[in-house]
Amino acid sequence: MARDRAHAEIHDADDAAAWLRGLIDVEKKPDWPYRRMSLEPIRKLLERMGHPERGLPVVHIAGSKGKGSTALMTEAILHACGHRVATFTSPHLERWTERFRVGAMEVDGSHLAAAVRAVQPHADALREADPPGAPTFFDATTAAAFWLFRDAGVDCAILEVGLGGRLDSTNACEPAVTCVTSIELEHTDRLGSTLGLIAAEKAGILKPGVPAALGALPDEAMEVALQRAREVGAPVFRLGREFGGDLLREDLDGLSVRLWDGPLEATLRLPVLGATQAHNAALAMACARRLLGESFAGEDLGAAVEASLSRVSLPGRIEVISRRPWQIVDAAHTAASARALAAVLARFGRPLHLVLSISAGKDTDSILEALLPLADALTVTRAEPARSLDPVQIAALARRVAPPLASRVVPNPHLAVRSAREACPDDAVLCVAGSVYLAGIARSVLRAGS
Repeated sequence: MARDRAHAEIHDADDAAAWLRGLIDVEKKPDWPYRRMSLEPIRKLLERMGHPERGLPVVHIAGSKGKGSTALMTEAILHACGHRVATFTSPHLERWTERFRVGAMEVDGSHLAAAVRAVQPHADALREADPPGAPTFFDATTAAAFWLFRDAGVDCAILEVGLGGRLDSTNACEPAVTCVTSIELEHTDRLGSTLGLIAAEKAGILKPGVPAALGALPDEAMEVALQRAREVGAPVFRLGREFGGDLLREDLDGLSVRLWDGPLEATLRLPVLGATQAHNAALAMACARRLLGESFAGEDLGAAVEASLSRVSLPGRIEVISRRPWQIVDAAHTAASARALAAVLARFGRPLHLVLSISAGKDTDSILEALLPLADALTVTRAEPARSLDPVQIAALARRVAPPLASRVVPNPHLAVRSAREACPDDAVLCVAGSVYLAGIARSVLRAGS
């Protein structure tokens, strides 16, 4: 018998996920007007919970791409510096608990269940009092993260923005550092159709007096971000000016990089693929340095950066699942990330079998134009029913972009990945990309078959 959601008992991570999924998920409702989003529900929820967000130094990270990688690298650095750090990212790849990390480790299901139990009565009460203004799925998930982090007694936290920035639930935090990694055309159905409009939403996380690290933003976006910083009085630090990351060497085993931030330098080997990760590493070092302030001498922080980033792991980011045969999973879902993936794939010099799913609101044409010229075979699928484009529609666009390319539509994403793996010769490369949702499915399927 189905349980009443309002009185559902939450014993484990599965129960917690079921209750959270019962709330309104704005990102998965394409017809939900962005203008109806507000920070008021999350603020009311946190107030009822005793403000677990207060007194917690936060690194708050927004961006079109790279924010998850930057968050995990910042976590690695702060952890190496001896801080008990918490991290909240979204969405997850395979497990709900991936979104919540304490002490540089994914929390277990019992801790997540306890956090959601703490949120549940307050969210239910607010829904009963004001249904239209009830906390959403992401409000409740963010509140659970704050509760969990306070309960764990962490020293600091890293929060990845879910959607946009200005109206994102995570913007109820009290940041010590803010960061905008990148800006490009994505979520255009929600955030706006120009780089300037999207920049205004993402730069909405900048706060008075709080240092802001900015990545390599397009000119139009950079001007909007700088204007926001001037308006609120936020000190700005820009990639390539006050700090930077120089790519020294790139191969199929990783990157050699030189990171610098004022007098601080670190030269190391990053065990990840994709040249843009050098910039994400630089952003992470800049964020960590500003959070730590004067508590760490430059040589100590430099050593921590080198030690931590030389063994960092970034699941779903041009991730090599297998080398015999080559199997790569990437959550690339923007034009720039697709181009970054294409640059890596071009290095293999082998036939490429590509599996794609693309979400609504993305720059689909640019993603296809970046990846399809390299492909020898294409399988199109639908990773997430509510957010992913119809694979038939993507296949039609693919025929226009690359008419000679052999393609097929396999709507079931698990079957699409399995069948592509079985059809891919050992001397070829299988790459699954275009969606965070598909990346999670592919990791599960491919690792089970390896």
